[in-house]
Amino acid sequence: MAIGWAIVSTGRHVDDWVAPAIVGAVDTQLVAVYSRDQGRAEAFARKHGAQVAYTSLEALVADARVEAVFIASPNFLHAPHTTIAAQAGKHVLVEKPMAIGVDEAVEMVRTCRTQGVKLGVGFHMRHHPGHQEARRLIGEGVLGTITLVQAQMGSGIRGRTELPVEVFREARSGQRSVWWGQPEGVGGAWAMMAMGVHCVDLLRFLLGQDVVEVAAMTDGQTQAHPLERLATLCLRFNGGTIGTVCCGFKIPDTKNDATLYGSHGRIVLGDSVRLALQGSLEIVSDTVNTTMTYQQEQLALYRRQIEAFNHAIRYDEEPSASGLDGLHVVQTTSAMIESASTGRAVKIAPLAVE
Repeated sequence: MAIGWAIVSTGRHVDDWVAPAIVGAVDTQLVAVYSRDQGRAEAFARKHGAQVAYTSLEALVADARVEAVFIASPNFLHAPHTTIAAQAGKHVLVEKPMAIGVDEAVEMVRTCRTQGVKLGVGFHMRHHPGHQEARRLIGEGVLGTITLVQAQMGSGIRGRTELPVEVFREARSGQRSVWWGQPEGVGGAWAMMAMGVHCVDLLRFLLGQDVVEVAAMTDGQTQAHPLERLATLCLRFNGGTIGTVCCGFKIPDTKNDATLYGSHGRIVLGDSVRLALQGSLEIVSDTVNTTMTYQQEQLALYRRQIEAFNHAIRYDEEPSASGLDGLHVVQTTSAMIESASTGRAVKIAPLAVE
């Protein structure tokens, strides 16, 4: 039996990536969509073949055909929308960032546990076969002791050094909603929320380690410029590895990749830190020396993410990126904001979520 899905939001990202991925996923049915505007909801439903369009979130989660909800609403609505869905007994896959604050993220995990539903977070890059192979090799000790890891994700416009939200929106020919330019709406960070969270989660996924300390430098987190356009982070992991993350909208010729160095070799994930499946995996070590390339496939990572979440529902397993994974990235993001604004490194203490 196909699992019935609903989508909360009809924004550009959902229109381009999420809805087509749900429609193309195995044993998956797009049942319903939600928007505050009935006309927009109906148009979106027609385009993607959803059975019904809602302007009431409560009505959507009351639909018995809906088993799982993909929440892609503005960042500041992730927590309340997750609560509404979970309390109605629906499994939740929420877009990154999971929440705009640690307390919200903790409450999301608790609510879903109490209601007995799955909570997953939209870190699609965990489903890249090159990333999964790198994780396997690292776990088997092919690189020995991992000493340094680096990840970068960025974009920009040549010739532009200052890039306000309005210019970004205009240059990308998109209708990115106004809340992206509001610190309270996006969660106190811009480049980090849009890109950096993916890099942090990818490094955690590859290493199997948690971040315990963050030192950040950005061009924001000040009263004059509360939202950064460029951020660099130095990370300490609990396994002893040191890491760096760079993200932003002021690096038009960046290479979106990751590199991991160990005592017995290195792994390079070339041009694969992206929305689509593409890029390469290079392994140089004492025992394995090879390069794999991946043909570009636009929707593959998002489709695999949906199918993996279906599997977690059917077999009562944790999602590939769980609520606890999302919570840890929220902790790291909060530490980044504090570190950038104070000029000091910030330690992250483990959280016990009952």
